[in-house]
Amino acid sequence: MHRNALKYLEKWLLESDRKPLIIRGARQVGKTWLVRAFAEKQSLKMIEINFERDPHLVSLFQTNDPKSIWQNLEAYFGTTIDLDSSLVFLDEIQEAPELLEKLRWFYEELPALPIIAAGSLLEFMLQKYEYHMPVGRLTYLHLEPLCFEEFLEALGHAELLRYIQTVVLPFDIPLAIHQKLQEIFGHYMFVGGMPAVVAHWSIHRSLEKVIRMQHDLLTTYRDDFFKYRGRIDVDKLDVILRAVPQQLSRKFSYVEADGSIQATTGRQILSLFNKARLCHSVYNTQSNGIPLNATIKEKFFKEIFLDVGLAGRLLGITMPFLKTIAEGGMAEQVVGQGLRTLFPFYQNPSLYYWQRDKAGSQAEVDYLIEHPPYVVPIEVKAGMTGRLRSLHLFMTEKNLPWAIRINDDKPSIMTVTPSNGAPFSYKLLSLPFYLMGQIHRLLECVKL
Repeated sequence: MHRNALKYLEKWLLESDRKPLIIRGARQVGKTWLVRAFAEKQSLKMIEINFERDPHLVSLFQTNDPKSIWQNLEAYFGTTIDLDSSLVFLDEIQEAPELLEKLRWFYEELPALPIIAAGSLLEFMLQKYEYHMPVGRLTYLHLEPLCFEEFLEALGHAELLRYIQTVVLPFDIPLAIHQKLQEIFGHYMFVGGMPAVVAHWSIHRSLEKVIRMQHDLLTTYRDDFFKYRGRIDVDKLDVILRAVPQQLSRKFSYVEADGSIQATTGRQILSLFNKARLCHSVYNTQSNGIPLNATIKEKFFKEIFLDVGLAGRLLGITMPFLKTIAEGGMAEQVVGQGLRTLFPFYQNPSLYYWQRDKAGSQAEVDYLIEHPPYVVPIEVKAGMTGRLRSLHLFMTEKNLPWAIRINDDKPSIMTVTPSNGAPFSYKLLSLPFYLMGQIHRLLECVKL
């Protein structure tokens, strides 16, 4: 299947000042597949080392001399590694994180040899080693589960993909196309974006098999928990993991997850999940301008899960969402997951929301994004209608020109005048869920 990250890798390969690249992402999001597909597409001879499977191959990297390492690789694999047509792939590098330091020497002394490293649980494993990441000598690719547009292409809907990537303002999407896209998005909500699950669904369309594969993935993640036995109560890990989809769309509470979990333990566990990229924090920000992270409140946050399909599995959902995007929690999950894919691949995605807790005037906006020079709020509605009181308060207070609503309805643009007496109005861009990936392009169309 096609991954958008392939285009990023193609650009990386052609850079005159190319640096060794590290792919970061949760287990099973397709890191290894991506590199193999890239090497095949570019007709590169790939030297692949999996340090989880073959830990003894670390010995090939004992020296800090890149040319000696190059010779070691040629000797061990019995092949000539041509600098112009080869690729060295260091997979599961979290099992040998000390090798990351050595990559700086390749950048400085042997930059012609393309090197990609990938690993799961990398951030957590790095804490066990005392060394300095070679700042300025590495570059990164942050890989997420498939977005909806990749899902469309994987299912063979190339024409629909082209349609949503070229739709322009003012909107005029025929009802039949809107309903078809909504139906496919309902399938995406159920299947999710984990590559192996999507690949199977694209061929067999078996709900039972999808459910079984999702269970297997969750079991794989739980098996990882046992690596932390002795430092953290494994049972508490499972409790917190299940609590994330249960508490979607509201401030995360350790007490609600399990009254016996102390806040310190809960924070430690959730930090582990975020480092493993099973979950992602959505931080409360005052949103006084760009950058949004300048005014975050770290103690106030929501959580979303890695993948909407896996979140649905933990919640026991057994059928696709064919008519509506279901309840607000899952709607916020899939939008947050989609917003993460809008970031450049080199940037670690970060999510924000706004909340005001004044007595008698509480308000919350689900997501905020940066579209320079403005902050743009995003309100998520599970159905076709819903009140926008919190959005009105936010827009009046921040005096911003545009806001976005994501819901089940056909797209539209309208001028909104809040009914709070303020002499103020703003433009509301209302988008169906299947147009999430086009947010920045459509905002450019309206010339903020």
